[in-house]
Amino acid sequence: MRTTRPRTDRIRIRTTSLVATVIAALAAVLLPVATVQAASAAGTVRHGLSRPDYSYADAVREAVWVETGRDDDGDGRTDRVAADIVRPREPAAAGRKVPVIMDASPYYSCCGRGNEGQLKTYDDQGRMVQAPLYYDNYFVPRGYAVVLVDLAGTNRSDGCVDVGGPSDIGSAKAVIDWLNGRAKGWTSRTGSRPASARWSTGDVGMIGKSWDGTIANGVAATGVRGLRTIVPISAISSWYDYYFQQGAALYGSGPDWLSDYVESPAARARCGAVQQRIVDGAPRSGDWTRFWSERDYTKDAGKVRASVFAVHGMQDLNVRTKHFGQWWSALAAHGVERKVWLSQTGHVDPFDFRRDAWVSALHRWFDHYLLGVRNGVEREPGADVERAPDRWTTDRSWPPAGTEPTRLNLRPGAVPGQGGLSTAPAVPGSTAAFTDTPQEWEEDWAAGADTPSDSRAVFTTGTLKRDLRLSGSGTVTVTASSSTTSAHLSAVLVDLGPDTVRDFLGAKEGIVDLATRSCWGESTEGDSACFRDTATDAADVTHTVVSRGWADLGHAASAWQGRPLVPGRAYTATVTLAATDHVVPAGHRLALIVAGTDGGMVEPPDTTPTVTLDLARSRALLPLVGGARGLAAAAPHAPAAQRVADVPPAPRRTATTVPTGR
Repeated sequence: MRTTRPRTDRIRIRTTSLVATVIAALAAVLLPVATVQAASAAGTVRHGLSRPDYSYADAVREAVWVETGRDDDGDGRTDRVAADIVRPREPAAAGRKVPVIMDASPYYSCCGRGNEGQLKTYDDQGRMVQAPLYYDNYFVPRGYAVVLVDLAGTNRSDGCVDVGGPSDIGSAKAVIDWLNGRAKGWTSRTGSRPASARWSTGDVGMIGKSWDGTIANGVAATGVRGLRTIVPISAISSWYDYYFQQGAALYGSGPDWLSDYVESPAARARCGAVQQRIVDGAPRSGDWTRFWSERDYTKDAGKVRASVFAVHGMQDLNVRTKHFGQWWSALAAHGVERKVWLSQTGHVDPFDFRRDAWVSALHRWFDHYLLGVRNGVEREPGADVERAPDRWTTDRSWPPAGTEPTRLNLRPGAVPGQGGLSTAPAVPGSTAAFTDTPQEWEEDWAAGADTPSDSRAVFTTGTLKRDLRLSGSGTVTVTASSSTTSAHLSAVLVDLGPDTVRDFLGAKEGIVDLATRSCWGESTEGDSACFRDTATDAADVTHTVVSRGWADLGHAASAWQGRPLVPGRAYTATVTLAATDHVVPAGHRLALIVAGTDGGMVEPPDTTPTVTLDLARSRALLPLVGGARGLAAAAPHAPAAQRVADVPPAPRRTATTVPTGR
């Protein structure tokens, strides 16, 4: 197992000695003008970075309750959401204003944030003592305010949780409006003393993981003025795709359970009507309803004014990369400035898998988009991709230039259910069949890819002579008939060959905790800047699932409403594969597995069908770097019949359905 060397006592200390002052003054004279900027709201900027010139211990800590313009909890008054603020005292005293880093979350009292599950804590005057995560410790000394918002219906906020809908998004947007003088704020939850944000420039950067990052996506999609950038980490872009994929219900409970999970006791007692609207609007049928349309941020990507720095684990089985891929494509279609990091982890924050590089990148990103520092971050490569544990590559854009959707046909093999995947012409009249087996899942199918089975059909390339890179989102279109009135489809891309990868199926989805801590910013007695170090959790594997997608065959004709299947009738469905970036190395094979229920990921249909594929009318469209020519160079010949081997089943895993974001 490969691990990173622990680093301890990494504390940022502000030097105030006379010697340091003299050195800084000399540097300002000797260095080129482009690398030194005058004092700003963030204090001194040197070498393109804001410096920790302000006292964290003396920072202003206050709470403001902002009106949302709604009364979702039905108590007869406008709902107010709580915003806990930590900001440097010195700029306000000098009449200077500071920008804001905001994390709006439902988790500040129920579940915690970050790898250590930190909660907000308060003093006897109701001021926040511990602000979860490192944003305040690191950025407040550098001239930023950090604002942590309790979403409506959670912690100290009024209102009701509506799981990514108008209440969730509106409560965070209202705080941005208040920071820009467009909404009313008060110094208490029920009082009449107004609070203003005269200390703020009104420029806001939203950040957060999981539900928090989802809120950043949703607020950006409103086009609210003042939101300059967002940093969504493992974030949802359409809530329908969190609970379903193309009509197939993903394993777990619905959004009504999630809202009840995070709501404060007071909200839970008053929000019965909202809860019922969630139940009514989100049936487990997989049908698309108005409820889901309200929570689809991709449709409003054209309203986004903010730049976007997205981060996602390519093996995230909680918030799957379908969310990142469709959001990225929608932003690209409207020319939104954007950057991405794609890791080999599951649902993990970059602070816990690439800490040094992450804090440095985030620092420069916020300095540029919130302080206007000319540090060139907008001209740097647009994508960082983790190729192997702790080994990263960069691309100017993502997907990289030369990536083309490439058609591969599904061809029969000498052994039933063991076919080929190539650009060779389809074979008229050829078929493959499988019987839905919910006891198995994608890891079982991949581990036994070379063993004939009635539970799935496998199509592989020959052994690759050169590396083959997939980058982006693909599709698999099948024409299929079912022996019963219902059927689900799973399409899984697999790299068949040995490798060492992050163990995303491990307890912490690719990382392990260490006994040491490292410090990022300044601390107080109640809020430490020191966080548990982590290292890579690696595993040796015989195969790697690269991408997956699911669909209900009964929703093939329309996403709006599923229909019972007519047994024996052929239906054509296109399954969208989750976005990925993976290099299948020379000596390996690329496999496409088509099956029924992906156990632990997708709930089974109400029947147990046998599904027959018409191979001549089925195909994969994959995002290959180099397109068809690249594929021809890597796999010049169609594969022969694959060998039969006895491969033990993979360990079973059930995916979580709660985007806890820890």
